[in-house]
Amino acid sequence: MKLLHEMQSDDQPWLPWLTGGLLVLTLVTFLLATPVSLLRKADLVGYAVCHQIESHSFAVGGSHLPLCARCTGTFLGALVGLFGQAVVLRRRKASALPPVPVLAVLIGFTLLWAADGLNSYLALLVGYHIYEPTNALRLITGSLNGLTMSALIYPIFNVSLWRVPDDRPAIRDLRDLGLLLLMEAALVGIVLSRQPFLLYPLALLSAGAVLTLLSSVNTVIALIITGRDNSADTWRQALVPIALGLLLGLLQVGLIDLVRYVLTGTLDGIPELR
Repeated sequence: MKLLHEMQSDDQPWLPWLTGGLLVLTLVTFLLATPVSLLRKADLVGYAVCHQIESHSFAVGGSHLPLCARCTGTFLGALVGLFGQAVVLRRRKASALPPVPVLAVLIGFTLLWAADGLNSYLALLVGYHIYEPTNALRLITGSLNGLTMSALIYPIFNVSLWRVPDDRPAIRDLRDLGLLLLMEAALVGIVLSRQPFLLYPLALLSAGAVLTLLSSVNTVIALIITGRDNSADTWRQALVPIALGLLLGLLQVGLIDLVRYVLTGTLDGIPELR
């Protein structure tokens, strides 16, 4: 009852009920309308954001991951970055961008990701490349770019959500950045090991990472649209906008999947490039 009171203590008492009902309906629809296999459900989430070209994807335990190597690095790398800032560094309400030296390194990571991506697509489309593309390089540059994404999304999320955010950055110096890079290196090592028992954890975490990033961005949008920005003091008070962000993320995935299926006639990656 206390939770419900906190969620309804504003001028929109109907919003928690509407958001919760629509979220449950969307989740149930997704679970029932998609194949029974958890791996196929994860594939459909990945299908919304990734080309899923098999030659560019890691196979673990006889099945390909739901994201290509570059997207695996990007989305899981972002998830690791968010976890590192919130839990490992314990900067849970940090709302400032990293200092200039750290930001410069992060921008450099994204430039590396873009350069490797350009080289890879030139090799794929026109047969020309500066160096031989590999899935390991795609994974590494993707994870570095994912760390950059997390360093930008995290403060924007916090400054939009909390009534009194911490005006300091989560990544305060190169030492903090080095710790997060060690976590990214561990992620790369885990994926490159391709141990069969990692198939389900990596597949489900990949799908979860996609929904986490989409939901984070959509939560910020929802906060602004509903006029709830800078209004939360506790996570309980943040439940409604976060649930609304997740709802929008799920709908976004479903809509993109539908459009892509209509255009390509398949749910198994880009046919011309497989």
